[in-house]
Amino acid sequence: MQGPTETYDLVITADSGLDVALAAGFVPTHLVGDLDSISPAARAWAAAHDVVVERHPTDKDATDTELALAAAVRLGATRLRLHGNTGVARLDHLLGTLAALGNPSLWTLESVTAQLDGSLLHVLHPGRTVTMQLEPGALFSLLALHGPCEEIDVSGARWPLRNARLHGSSTIGISNEALDREVEVSVGRGVLTVVIPPASTSPASTSPASTSPDPTSPDTNQEHP
Repeated sequence: MQGPTETYDLVITADSGLDVALAAGFVPTHLVGDLDSISPAARAWAAAHDVVVERHPTDKDATDTELALAAAVRLGATRLRLHGNTGVARLDHLLGTLAALGNPSLWTLESVTAQLDGSLLHVLHPGRTVTMQLEPGALFSLLALHGPCEEIDVSGARWPLRNARLHGSSTIGISNEALDREVEVSVGRGVLTVVIPPASTSPASTSPASTSPDPTSPDTNQEHP
């Protein structure tokens, strides 16, 4: 997992995401989850550094990552960035993480992003816009992972869009290209996911906030004003 690129007011880790966050150079402030996979060493670090622990039962109706996202909102985060690994060994957890980023409880946040390995995701809730700093030729993709999206606008790209619509199974938004150094994407209705692949394929982009899950369900960091 990539380390922090800015300072965060809150660093909320989900279970053994605390181990991963420490190894990546984060300084966790909160620990959330059923704590069934955190290492003894990380548990001891949390106790020694006064990390706030929010423990949940093992039998529950949400993943540890979803609980960490909910904690961020409850604690007053205004922007959120989730850090984690893709966890391909547990595709179900990865899909669950992507699903949780579209939760309606996150609509109030100014921005929702995720850094998963080398890929950067912008999750645009209804009425949101992102301006991405990209090199000309850099790739990015649009996906309606949470259901139909309407009133989609894209400027600064090889294939611009105006008042477009994407449905959940559409792949028409895959592999668009930046023409300008600024690419703007907005959505009026629905939750639109913008994916910027690793820098080796498309030079990197931008965006604030953070979060941190466990190895199979990413990490979560949040910012306050």
